[in-house]
Amino acid sequence: MLLAIDVGNTQTHLGAFRGDELVEHWRFRTVAGATGDEIAERIAGMLTLKAIELAEVEALAVSSVVPPLGIEYESLASRYFDAPCLLVAPGTKTGMAIRIDNPYEVGADRLVNAVAAYARFDDCCVVVDFGTGINFDVVSGDGEYLGGAIAPGIEVSLSALTERGARIPRIDLAEPETAIGKSTRGAIQSGVIFGFAGLIDGIARRIERELGGDPSFIATGGLAHAIVPFCETIDEVDDLLTLTGLRLIWERNR
Repeated sequence: MLLAIDVGNTQTHLGAFRGDELVEHWRFRTVAGATGDEIAERIAGMLTLKAIELAEVEALAVSSVVPPLGIEYESLASRYFDAPCLLVAPGTKTGMAIRIDNPYEVGADRLVNAVAAYARFDDCCVVVDFGTGINFDVVSGDGEYLGGAIAPGIEVSLSALTERGARIPRIDLAEPETAIGKSTRGAIQSGVIFGFAGLIDGIARRIERELGGDPSFIATGGLAHAIVPFCETIDEVDDLLTLTGLRLIWERNR
C-alpha cells in the first residue's frame, strides 16, 4: 500500500492506494510545527478506522509546501512504517520537462498536479488548484511544464477582508441569491463567489490566447466546488488530482 500525502499550507490531503485503486482519503489541518510522532499518531488513527494495518504500508510519496514537515514525514516513514519515503523535490524523476526560468522554483504540489493532468488528457492542459493561493499550472501538448499564475486564495482574501473591515462579518461560501446583494452578507457572497469566478475565467482566457490552442482546464483543491459552478472555462473538477499525481511519480521512481 502507498500513502500519498499532499501537505499544503492550510490542509493536508492523505490517500491510501492499493495499486491504482484509491482505498480511502482524508483531509486534516496542517500544523506547521507538528512533529513526526504527532503526525504518525494521527495517520495511524485514520488507518485504524478503516481497518488498515500499519504493516500494509509499503511506501510514502509526499509533496510539501511546508519544508520542515517534509523532513518530519521522511523521519516517520522509516521510524513507524519501516518504508521508503519519496519527497517530491527539485531533481525528482517526474517524466515532465520544466520550461521556466528557474526549474527549482516550481512548488512540489504544482508539478505533481501538472503530471496528473497530463496523464489524464495526454494533451495541452491547465490545472487550477484552489488552495491557500489559487495556482494555474500550464502543460504543453508535448507534456512540458510551461509555468502559470498564482493569485491570492479565497480564504486568505476573506480573512483579510474581515480582519481589516471592522463591520464586515465572516460568511459561509454559499451561492449568492443575486449579483446585487441586499445585505452586507449578500454583497460579500456576491463579491467573493462571482469575483473569483471572474478571476478564474479572466486568467484562463488569457492563458488560452497565449497558448494559441484549446487546452483542457481541470480544477482541484478543497474550495473548487464553491467557485467552479460559476466559471465558464473549467471543464471538470477532480478533488483527487494531486494524490493521483503523487502515485504516478512514485511509480516512475520505483
